[in-house]
Parts: sequence; structure tokens; C-alpha cells
Amino acid sequence: MCGSALFVRIAAALIGDIRRGARRPGDRLPSTRELARELAVNRNTVVAAYDDLVAQGWATSCGAAGTYVARELPDRRSSRADRPLLGLASRASYAFTSATAPLTPVFAADARYHLSAGVPDPRLFPRALFARAYRRALASRSATRALAYGEPHGTTPLRAAIAAMLRETRALPIDADNVLITSGSQMAIELAARLLLRAGDIAAVEQLSYPPACRVLRNTGARVVGCALDREGLVVTSLPAGLRCLYTTPHHQYPTTVLLTQARRIALLERARRDRFAIIEDDYDHEFHFDGRPVAPLASADRDGSVIYVGSLSKVLAPGLRVGYLVAPAPVVEALAHLRAALDRQGDHVLELAIADLFDDGGLMRHVHTTRRIYASRRAALAELLRRSLGSALEVALAPGGITMWAQVADDIDLVRWQQRALAAGVAVAIGSDFAIPTDDVRATARAEPRYVRLAFARHSEAELADAVRLLARALPRRASA
Repeated sequence: MCGSALFVRIAAALIGDIRRGARRPGDRLPSTRELARELAVNRNTVVAAYDDLVAQGWATSCGAAGTYVARELPDRRSSRADRPLLGLASRASYAFTSATAPLTPVFAADARYHLSAGVPDPRLFPRALFARAYRRALASRSATRALAYGEPHGTTPLRAAIAAMLRETRALPIDADNVLITSGSQMAIELAARLLLRAGDIAAVEQLSYPPACRVLRNTGARVVGCALDREGLVVTSLPAGLRCLYTTPHHQYPTTVLLTQARRIALLERARRDRFAIIEDDYDHEFHFDGRPVAPLASADRDGSVIYVGSLSKVLAPGLRVGYLVAPAPVVEALAHLRAALDRQGDHVLELAIADLFDDGGLMRHVHTTRRIYASRRAALAELLRRSLGSALEVALAPGGITMWAQVADDIDLVRWQQRALAAGVAVAIGSDFAIPTDDVRATARAEPRYVRLAFARHSEAELADAVRLLARALPRRASA
């Protein structure tokens, strides 16, 4: 081919594009003038190449309208007619680990009402306030640096603002050096798991628990052990020997909303100190507390460096912004920053400056107070709606905080069928078994089928909640006769 005329080589290159699927039947080819300019050749050379394509049947000339890839290609008229036009391969030639769980969980199913999704109402996002903060961030002296490559730890202003907020509201004795900014709390959990776990290590979770976090632990090759829960939270005595790390949600246990008691908090921290395992504390919705004062995190009482504390601004602002944080001793933060740099290089530093600005002018906390009042009203409305319409089917014990409810379902109701009928009616709910974690050593005390339904109230208005409960009541299966 090297000794071939230039127009022949151009025609062969275009045929190669067509065979690979880069140019499809019916696609218009570049004009001869345009392609000649791009290839820095004489236009007559390109005209000759196009004439060759037409002669071979790879292209069709439509006069002034241009030259197009033929709709019926020579390869398809040959003995290889049964072979499809080549595009990107439909399968890989190499081995890889296939996904073992659906990417989108059942509680994110397409539905009119998402009573299973513990997320904020995106309609309440302070768009004007945030837009002003973002414009100020772009106009600031720090903007040029923020738009370039920077530190994977996150911007200093946001790290300092989060440290100050956690000192004031959660009694964490920290400064900016103890804070790593992440792309949501899921990245924080991922980084902690990568730092702590190797194949064969033992990681513990509460049973029931947050499925995405548990998948992260399992992806390290660790053995995942489910530990018992009761009305006082995690049963500390059910933790296995040889534990390397524990993932836990002690403030509003996910999904049961149970609060870990003070006695068990003390016992858990002592066990972690004695057995030298790490605690990944996911405090995913601390901001929303409605009855009394919120309990301080485990991390606030940790004097031995056992706790890696994970939080997020997703519930405060919006999940789509993907801003989370992780708190740990400074050497741990430094090690995690190196992991983060390999995974994602850095976060969105302009976004971080804008959020830091919202912290500084008080706008963020004013927004939190506003949404807390709205969610408290929705919580009360949903509780009353459930009492009136489903009182004989559900027993709701309101947790003092969080943006979901955990309700026990009567024994004579087919729970799975109710979930399916509700979804068909337009209401997505999650039931207890959706949070049962496949583990390598589930204790017998955690094996009972959880007859509960999880109902979230933050995302929908009171009118929407009323309609959703009406549909739930209508979808209730016929009760079994006594």
C-alpha cells in the first residue's frame, strides 16, 4: 500500500472507516474541498479517491448534494453478507468481573411517588442563593487557582468551613487538616474501604444496612459479616473476632432509624480500641432532627483514633452536587488524599469555593433551618395520613430525626405483593428485605425476615403524600382471614 497512488490510499482509509462503523450507510462524506484542506492535498486527488469509492460501490455521488456512504455496501453483497457491519465490539476479549447487583436499587424505581428514597426535595434547592455564590466564586481571586489542578484534599476554605460547622454542631474537636472533601459520601466510604481492607480481611455491617456501602466493602475482597440489631441499635457483642473494620450508621440507623444507645456507644469505642479495628461512621442525615437535641456522633467521643467519620451535603443541598466529606486523624486524611488523587485527581474546586461562601455568609445554615421546618411538617402529615388510612396495617414508631420512617407491617399482609401493587399504582416503597445484606457469616439473630416498610417524606409535598398514601391503601392486598 505504501507504493500506491495517494488517491488510492485515501480511498482505502475511507473504506476502513466504513468497515469499522465510523462512517455508516447513508452518512454524508466531507466535501472534496473540505477533505483536501484537512489532508493538505490537491482537491483533484480527493475527487479521484471519491470516484474510486463510487466505482467500487462504497459510495454514491449525488451531484451538488455531495457524496454519501452507499446504503448497500460491497461486503454485504459478497459471500460475507451474513456478517454485520463492524462497529464497537459487543463483548470484550478479556476477562472482567461482572456486576452482581443492579445499578439502580428497587427504591429508585420509576414511579410517580418515591416514598422509599431518603433524599431531599430538589424543588427546595436555593437556586438563586447558590447562583450568586457560584458567581462570587468565579469572580474571586481564588478562581484562577480553582480552575487549575489543585490539591486532592479539597479547597482550604471548604475544609475549614466544614471543620467549624462540625465543631459547633457535633462537638468534633477538629480543624481543616482533619477534613477530606469527596465526591459525595459514597466516595468517602470507598476511599476508607480501600485504605483499610485487603482480600480476606473481615468487615462487619449492621444487618440490615445500606447496600451500596456493603458492596464497596465486598469489592475489596473482604469477608463481610452481618451483625445483629435490636431496639438499642447494633449489638456490640455480635461483632466477630479478627475484625478489621465496621461500617455503621449509629445516629439514625439505616434503614431502621434506631439510635445507638449511650451504653453501646461506649462499649463499641472500647471494643474498637481493644481490638484495634476501624469504625466507618456514616452520619448521613444528622442535620434533620425534630424532637429534642441530636446525639453527638461516635467520633466526638473518640480519643483513640478509631473512627473515620463520613458526612455529606447531599441531604442539605442536593444529591446531584456530589459533595461529601470525611473526618479522620491528619495522617489518615493524607493517605486518603493520595488514594483520591489516583481515583479522581481532585474535586470541583469552584463548586467547593461556592459552598464555602454559603457557609461564610450563613446562607447554607439558613437553608437548613428552612428545610428542617418543612420536613418536620411533612413528617407529621405523613404520620397522620398513615394512622388514618393504614392504621390497622402499619405500626409507625417515629424516630426523633431523619427523613424516613420505618413501619412494622401486620403479619396477615403479603408484604412483597403490596410493594409490587404499590409500584404498579405509581408509589415506590422499600421493604425490609431490600436492605438485607448478603454476607459471609450472618448471625442467626439477623436471619428473621424483616416485616417492615421504609417510607420517606422529604421529597414530596403534603398534598403529594396524601395522594401517595391513598394509592398505598388502595394497593393493600386483601387481608388473610383469621
